[in-house]
Amino acid sequence: METQIFDIIDIKKSAALIQNAAQILRRGGTVAFPTETVYGLGANALDAEAVAKIFEAKGRPSDNPLIVHISEKEALFQLTDSVSEVARALIDAFWPGPLTLVLPKRSTVPACVTAGLDTVAVRMPSHPVARALIEASGIPVAAPSANLSGKPSPTDADHVIHDLSGRVDAIVCGKPSDVGLESTVLDVTGSVPMILRPGGVTREDIIRCVGMCDVDPAIEKQLSSETAPKSPGMKYTHYAPDAELIIINGEPDQIRLEITSRQKALEEKGLKVGIMTCDEHIDAYTCLLKKSLGSRTDLSGVASRLFSILRDFDKEHVDVILAEGYPREGIGHALMNRMLKAAGHHVINV
Repeated sequence: METQIFDIIDIKKSAALIQNAAQILRRGGTVAFPTETVYGLGANALDAEAVAKIFEAKGRPSDNPLIVHISEKEALFQLTDSVSEVARALIDAFWPGPLTLVLPKRSTVPACVTAGLDTVAVRMPSHPVARALIEASGIPVAAPSANLSGKPSPTDADHVIHDLSGRVDAIVCGKPSDVGLESTVLDVTGSVPMILRPGGVTREDIIRCVGMCDVDPAIEKQLSSETAPKSPGMKYTHYAPDAELIIINGEPDQIRLEITSRQKALEEKGLKVGIMTCDEHIDAYTCLLKKSLGSRTDLSGVASRLFSILRDFDKEHVDVILAEGYPREGIGHALMNRMLKAAGHHVINV
């Protein structure tokens, strides 16, 4: 398959390119595009044959539900007949933005989009290129992250081209994603909103808005092969680099001692080691391949660089990445969720 590349930075100057990409979506094709969270791989959410091409291009398990993206609130009613007062309050507060709501689905939504569930996950992205593309297509767009299944999510167009060139019809290239982590997925079908996947909209944000919010305990563990995931990112190992990733948790001084000790032991075995750290600690390590995610005082910045740094380690062909853990507060909850998934829950507490 030949993949068309559309470079779009200025929407007004690129209106024709957006229309070309939108036409591909209308024809049942696949188009990767930037959002504020990560790049997504889109297809017509109401066309089962088009959606099947997403799973094929990514190598994605078919029991993993997709998120449907819309460009205006009115489009929500193509997908659901039931929007509660709590859901409306959250929509008014956080849309457009990195919040996905799980709602009862209409029969018009194909089962392949929802993995057979009776709910559908919907969000309205804030990225101007994403909004313009969806609006121009005139359809709701199902779009998981635009990467090969299981690999670090793409936050830059080059990541998408590396993974999916020749596998999708078109790639819309824009600026790097701002948030750098996938959206928060929030189930609003029950009496209390429940986070199924943490993201840029935090539990604290949701409580401030509607006064209550639970977290699904399944977030913190690996689901069994028999369990049907209620949200993307719950069941399978995701976001994983080629190298083995090991997370070291504890007090900062103890973390640095443990990482240094393990680095030396692994290198003595002939393994190539990388260390993923922060600005405050990077000078404490002697490892040749050490990379900082940014300052520990700015966890949003750290989160935005996680996937890009993991891909940088892949380019260096390291065997093992030793990574410092972070506090699970605010967006730190989403950051550590992605790190744990990427590490296959391989954590050492010191």
